[in-house]
Amino acid sequence: MSHALQDQRPSRATKSAAPSSLTQGHLPRWAPAGIAVASVALGSGLGAVFGLHSKIQWGLLAAALFVIITYTASSIVENRRQAKDRVATSVVWVCFVLALAPLLSLLWTTISRGMKVLDGDFLGHSMNGVTSFEPGGGVYHALLGTIEQVALATAISAPIGLLTAVYLVEYGKGSLAKAVTFFVDVMTGIPSIVAGLFILTTWNLMLGFGPSGFAGAMALSILMMPVVVRSTEEMLKLVPNELREAALALGVPKWRVILKVVLPTAIGGIATGVMLAVARIAGETAPIMLLVFGTQLINNNPFEGAQSSLPLYIWEQYKVGSEASYDRAWGAALVLIAFVMILNLVARGIARWKAPKTGR
Repeated sequence: MSHALQDQRPSRATKSAAPSSLTQGHLPRWAPAGIAVASVALGSGLGAVFGLHSKIQWGLLAAALFVIITYTASSIVENRRQAKDRVATSVVWVCFVLALAPLLSLLWTTISRGMKVLDGDFLGHSMNGVTSFEPGGGVYHALLGTIEQVALATAISAPIGLLTAVYLVEYGKGSLAKAVTFFVDVMTGIPSIVAGLFILTTWNLMLGFGPSGFAGAMALSILMMPVVVRSTEEMLKLVPNELREAALALGVPKWRVILKVVLPTAIGGIATGVMLAVARIAGETAPIMLLVFGTQLINNNPFEGAQSSLPLYIWEQYKVGSEASYDRAWGAALVLIAFVMILNLVARGIARWKAPKTGR
């Protein structure tokens, strides 16, 4: 009977010989790239056969084929568990490509059309004496206005937003902190035209001041402030409490702990948040139309007289409808993108320079 029981037990050799469902077969490393190429080819072919004229439809068809082929190939060669994992990875890649495609298309269109007029004359001259229908003219007056207005808005909103975030994180308790948080959330959703109307009513109509770049900067600062508060608040919350407690244990006053420990630790994220706020306001047009009015001349004084800005200049040139005005509009759009990109690079450089040094 013992021999019969031993015969019923599978030997170790039999167990090791049985294939495991978790280690059975693998697709080669080049399989995702090969499947992507095949999917693009099949999607383009099917789109041409069925008469789909939009390249977007071809791309969506290729994305669906990529996911389907990946799942089928992985199910045959590997196993269903690995196939589901590959499908999830494929969906992530497809979503990434779908999100990246409009951005690359926008950049390519802006660069290809903006480079037609982008030169030293375009950057160094205004539209003074140039009609909108003829070629020539430049963007200098609009670029100068944008730089001054964004700088003034940053000078107003960055200190207020930073101090508000420090209060909410380090000191804020009770009903006052809740009220500040509530109004910051409300300000985050304020349309730009509402901010412009508020400054127009108070600064221009009630106090009697005329159009100026400073009035536009105040409206832009209203839009910028809640972004600075929220981003700075989140960065300050990421600073470990151990750093605060260690400094306080040495007898350092709390204000000095914030100034010398907390803010330097979070300076990288704070600078990034300020640049996000700058990017938020750099393309605003409605407050500038209401408060700055726009001009074809160069106005170096942001506190008196009408000024222009890059978004307003783009709108003015595009509404003319001539080929020359279209080229100037795309050129100004390229300058605006480059302006925001340069500000981001400068902010990252400052953040890396001011960040606390790490060591062993």
